[in-house]
Amino acid sequence: MQVLYSGQVQGVGFRYQTKQVATGYEVTGVVRNLADGRVELVAEGEDGELREFRRAIRESGLGSLIKDEVEIWSEANCEFRGFAIVP
Repeated sequence: MQVLYSGQVQGVGFRYQTKQVATGYEVTGVVRNLADGRVELVAEGEDGELREFRRAIRESGLGSLIKDEVEIWSEANCEFRGFAIVP
């Protein structure tokens, strides 16, 4: 699952909070700032777990900072170990 978040999502701890939320789910992936001001989340896991993870991100207090989110689904590549913040 790839999600592109826009709004007031950079410089407010969005990536850190997303990583904290990830610890409660069986997901792997990365979260990073993009040059255009958005934040990109790429996560792999079971479908239901990913959907719950995404919901938990919004409910963690980050929902008020998100103006829009674009969700893109594709097959997992099994390329991640753990969940990390990347530059």
